[in-house]
Amino acid sequence: MSVGKRLFQYALRYKKMIIIALAMLTVAVSAELTGPFIAKKMIDNHILGIEKPWIQVESPMEETVEYKGNHYIRTEYFEEDASEYPEARILQVKRDYYFINEPIDFDGNRSVEGSSIIIEKGDQKAVYEAEELSSDQLLAFYRPEVKWLIYLSAFYMGLLVVSAIFTYWQKYLLQKSANRIIQNMRTDVFGQIQRLPVNYFDNLPAGKVVSRITNDTEAIRELYVTVLAQFFTGIIYILGILTALFFLDVRLAMICSVIIPIMFIWIIMYRKYASKYNYLIRQRLSDLNAMINESIQGMTIIQAFRRQKQTTDEFEKINEEYFSYRNKLLNLDALMSHNLVNLLRNIAFVTLIWYFGGASLTATTAVSVGVLYAFVDYLNRLFQPITGIVTQLANLEQALVSGERVFRLLDREGEDVSDTKVPRYKGNVVFDDVTFAYKEDEYVLKNISFEAEQGQTVALVGHTGSGKSSIMNLLFRFYDVEHGKIMIDGQDIQKMTRQDLRKHMGIVLQDPFLFTGTIASNVSLDDPAITRDTVEKALRDVGAEPFINQLPKGYDEPVIEKGSTLSAGQRQLISFARALAYNPAILILDEATANIDTETEAIIQKALDVLKKGRTTFIIAHRLSTIKSADQILVLDRGRIVERGSHDDLMEVKGKYYQMYQLQQGTKESQAV
Repeated sequence: MSVGKRLFQYALRYKKMIIIALAMLTVAVSAELTGPFIAKKMIDNHILGIEKPWIQVESPMEETVEYKGNHYIRTEYFEEDASEYPEARILQVKRDYYFINEPIDFDGNRSVEGSSIIIEKGDQKAVYEAEELSSDQLLAFYRPEVKWLIYLSAFYMGLLVVSAIFTYWQKYLLQKSANRIIQNMRTDVFGQIQRLPVNYFDNLPAGKVVSRITNDTEAIRELYVTVLAQFFTGIIYILGILTALFFLDVRLAMICSVIIPIMFIWIIMYRKYASKYNYLIRQRLSDLNAMINESIQGMTIIQAFRRQKQTTDEFEKINEEYFSYRNKLLNLDALMSHNLVNLLRNIAFVTLIWYFGGASLTATTAVSVGVLYAFVDYLNRLFQPITGIVTQLANLEQALVSGERVFRLLDREGEDVSDTKVPRYKGNVVFDDVTFAYKEDEYVLKNISFEAEQGQTVALVGHTGSGKSSIMNLLFRFYDVEHGKIMIDGQDIQKMTRQDLRKHMGIVLQDPFLFTGTIASNVSLDDPAITRDTVEKALRDVGAEPFINQLPKGYDEPVIEKGSTLSAGQRQLISFARALAYNPAILILDEATANIDTETEAIIQKALDVLKKGRTTFIIAHRLSTIKSADQILVLDRGRIVERGSHDDLMEVKGKYYQMYQLQQGTKESQAV
């Protein structure tokens, strides 16, 4: 399905609100576009209407005008048969007005000689006796038109007020629906991130993911708020204006209709070139966000190793590429936006001048000034929505490119969050001939087989890259095995949903992650099933209460920036309390004591003893002194288990474990490797 169709489907969620907004927009546009018609009527019927036939009547009426003792009324205001009454005319010659007490046979070029008006049309010529009207006399003839001019002006003002009210509400509803659409889209994107497997984030920097949720969805918001509103408004305006032009003059309206296919071709050509630049622009913007995020996270290292200049140079390189593509798009916009609109506008006005000046303003085919005014007004109005549509083409392309990026993320295969309640399993774990590779044919685990019974502690040791963390990643199903199988209580974990599997598993990392909130909320993670008493008991049991009591707000002490105001040991104790509060059947400790001092380690060792009770525990450790009491120690080397047994058993063998232990104790004999 195309990006446009999918964006349209999101809009359909609020179709009722959008339809109401478009209906209001139609009313607002109709009310506004009535203006030139009203102006035409005011000019032709009431301002220039005094040149229409007048008749002399015997008695005064509401619409009559007194002139030299006689009463005159315009024929269109006279309800009876006017043919029986003598006719008179008022004609304008240059800036003066003249009264002729008789009808005229034809109209044409007018001139004045003495007290006569001469009208010429081709070979025809007529002479009429005329009297020049004074200002007061002329105003008297205009008096019947004043009330109509006031009525029409008031009517037009009323329409403008109606248009303003409906315009306000249509904009409000369109923007409200657009914000709702983007709110739903951001929720969907963020929810999708929770569904994606961990390996999706291995090759995608956090800054790029953030860019999808913020920058890309914001560009799509512009599509609904500004672009579509401008397109809908513009289309309704253009259709309304063309309809009005057809009422005024069919031939000229047909000429103006040529603009529609020109605009269609115009948009196709623009999108052909602009989409490429917009895609590269969004890509570079993601790269900028990724680098900014990485630089902030690693600012300590950057400054410690004096890498500020190199980092700035790398950033500037990406920034320069971003600027370059932006500039190219700017050139394209400058070439294909206002310049082309102005060209079309000028062509349209030249056509109008040629049509009216070359043909219609002749004596034989005269057109009213009101029609001329209406045409000029409508042509000016016609190019306003065209300009608006053209200026939004860039935003349209950005939104479509951003939509493609967002939908690509939403289309990634994920797993729905399960709300099912799974009985707590015992925690008997079996790895049966497990082989695994992050990249094809680059195996990090080879034929791994072992058993961990309920309540046992299994320690994994080995050099960096030996496969310790990979085993835990497979157990948690952050990744899935390629060969062999992993079972818990005899059930293949591949047949369990990830949420059900992890329901009764807990993990404590080397660098514990604390969320913004409080100490208590970081233990419960706002799970309603974990009560406040459970939180406080877990913190007491792991030995965190002494330092918590020293904090101003105790358990409700704010945690900010991943717990930067707390020491490494304090953060680790909170992480232990979190694992204890969730009461997992299987517990994984990934280098949990690697970054703490000796004094804190003693506290944490006691916390570990509390944590491990009744649970199957896996410990990844470099400090071998912390795993001496483990029921089973697995020694890994290049993805294989090369030794296994208790601490005492492995020390007797004097193999790799023995060598590592001796090195750490500082008593390694010279013959050791």
